[in-house]
Amino acid sequence: VSLTAAWNRSWNSCRETPMLAVPLRSSIELFGLQTPNVSFVNLCCFQFAQKCYRQVLCLLWSFFLLFLQNFTKAGEQEAARCDTRAQLIKRGCKLDEIISPKNNLTIVKEDPLSLSFSQQEPVQLRPQKINLRLRPVKPEQFVSFKRVQGYPVDLYYLMDLSYSMKDDLENVKELGQDLFAALKSITEHGQIGFGAFVDKTVLPYTNTNEKKLQKPCDENYQQCQAAFGYRHVLSMTKSEVEFKSKVTEQSISGNLDSPEGSLDAMMQAAVCGDKIGWRNSSTRLIVLTTDAGFHMAGDGKLAGILEPNDEHCHMKNNLYTKSTEMDYPSVGQLAMQLAKNNIQPIFAVTQNVEIVYKQLQQMIPNSEVGVLSKNSDNVVKLIQDAYHKLSSKVTLTHVNLPANVSVVYTPKCAHAGPAMASEGVCDKVGAGQEISFEVTVTVASCMENTESFTIRPQGIKDTLTVTLSTNCECECEDPKNSNHPHCKGKGRVSCGICSCSEGFVGQFCECSIGDKDEHSLRASCQRNNGTECEGQGDCVCGRCQCHTTESGSSYHGDFCECDDEHCEKSHNKLCGGNGKCNCGKCECFQGYEGSACQCRKSSAGCQTPNNTVCYGRGTCKCDQCECDEGYQRPKCHECLGCPDPCQTKLNCIECLGFDSGPFKKNCGACSKSIYHEMVDQFPITSKQCHQKDTEGCWITFKLEQLVGKDNYKAEILKRRGKLLMNIYLSLNV
Repeated sequence: VSLTAAWNRSWNSCRETPMLAVPLRSSIELFGLQTPNVSFVNLCCFQFAQKCYRQVLCLLWSFFLLFLQNFTKAGEQEAARCDTRAQLIKRGCKLDEIISPKNNLTIVKEDPLSLSFSQQEPVQLRPQKINLRLRPVKPEQFVSFKRVQGYPVDLYYLMDLSYSMKDDLENVKELGQDLFAALKSITEHGQIGFGAFVDKTVLPYTNTNEKKLQKPCDENYQQCQAAFGYRHVLSMTKSEVEFKSKVTEQSISGNLDSPEGSLDAMMQAAVCGDKIGWRNSSTRLIVLTTDAGFHMAGDGKLAGILEPNDEHCHMKNNLYTKSTEMDYPSVGQLAMQLAKNNIQPIFAVTQNVEIVYKQLQQMIPNSEVGVLSKNSDNVVKLIQDAYHKLSSKVTLTHVNLPANVSVVYTPKCAHAGPAMASEGVCDKVGAGQEISFEVTVTVASCMENTESFTIRPQGIKDTLTVTLSTNCECECEDPKNSNHPHCKGKGRVSCGICSCSEGFVGQFCECSIGDKDEHSLRASCQRNNGTECEGQGDCVCGRCQCHTTESGSSYHGDFCECDDEHCEKSHNKLCGGNGKCNCGKCECFQGYEGSACQCRKSSAGCQTPNNTVCYGRGTCKCDQCECDEGYQRPKCHECLGCPDPCQTKLNCIECLGFDSGPFKKNCGACSKSIYHEMVDQFPITSKQCHQKDTEGCWITFKLEQLVGKDNYKAEILKRRGKLLMNIYLSLNV
């Protein structure tokens, strides 16, 4: 069996059979499902798959050779052996004759879920590492997640210190005790850090006058610090006293425009983990407090800053050193770094910018927005509410997914979101509550190499590493004989298919190609260098052996290009039920006509007054004239686009009437298309022609078209000449 023929048979079978369209994707469902009540499409690639056609995944072969010879009917494709288990058994294939390789799931690491935090690395996701060898859909296990009670929290308070936030700063200086109390109500392992931001210290964001840089606030406001972009004030600490001391030292600053450099500050807080003091095992929160919008990527051009943000840490002496050299980050860059570092932002903003940050929330996963009061005295409750929303919502997603792999998450919990390809969501999950996710991993084609990707809950350190490989090879117990009788002693058997020795081809290696090369032999089975036997037959010894169609008839033609099932229909019947289909065209029964044999033969509607059919200038089909080119319906009487016969017939008229002109020596040829008569005057009322002949004289004649295209009656005036023409024209005027 050639590679091309094997591919065509397999592909056609997969394409034309609905149940076989599915296994062109090799997939496996992980993590705790009940088996659906369906017959799974079995997978086994034939011998050529490992060489060329790895995407052929729907073959399931019976390999008992005596049975094989009778399994496929005469003219039936070998791909008929590729089917569901139920269909193969129905056709007589025994269970022990079916090759159906199984999935293989190996759990590499599965540490138990932790009950509570105990100064060790807690485990909230199970399992942690698995290896998958995939085949068509079949359920296996489930992913479990449990929120650990008392899980550590790192909260970084990032505050806008522009002049409009002066009242808010005074309140925050007194909120240290309340913040720590709120944190302790959540976990015994809480820490708080502090940072501040304003904007880039260049025009048009900040007044660059030297005095204004040093004191950018209102002249009457004395406690004002120099302009700055972002300053890290306090690393993560458990000390309430240290927090209050550092925050108390802070004073307000200022800038010119309304949007602030909050994205600059958040980026540095996310990527400078060692300076901020983020712990490995903790819920990481950035609480951003502001009353203004934000600058983002592209705004730096206003100050001539063209270098894009590089998403790296640039902190020296607790100040962001690249503030005036690099553009603001984009929202996408910030979202990626927050997710990468498992940081969840809480936007505590005033009501005037709530809509802006609600829109930002849509672009940054696992974020919350809360509305500050005018002086930020409600910030503690706002943080508590936002934390409970974030921590009780578990979102499972993935990173580094290979191009040919897709994942669908189906959450299994009381408040589950819909099954989705991008993520799975369980809401209102309490501490210590165990939930699970059904995860379906689908591979679009066989993979050459092992690949992997990571499943992780958003904002949490735990991960599940999935290592993928595909099961695309048959596991047939092939005979060892390299010259097997099944292959006429000229080849070996591989999963029921003959692999022929050099110099032999054919389903059973029955064809010796002799001095010919196999390529030229197969070329004789291709029409116009197209597909071998049109994909509807096998090339055997340079001739096509056609397959049978689904209805049981056979393809036919030298290249199996014909079938008798795809002719035009009328009244939803092939050839209207009044003819037979032959190679795509209807051959109508006696008394019927039309492209779909939809009409009874009749010429009544095509009869002309002179008792002809379409004036001989067309054919009568379905009781209507189909006129020759140029002639007009309904009866093909006139030809509006044809050349003027007064000109085209002039030479014949001159020859017939006056024995002169270019046709003088062969005037008989004109007699075949023109019946003429010489007259003194015109008795017929038809078009009158006035043409100058080859001798410079004027000829006056009339033409009447008879039945047919080149058939005329002509009346020619006996006298011709210039004087006669002038007199004639004068009389007519």
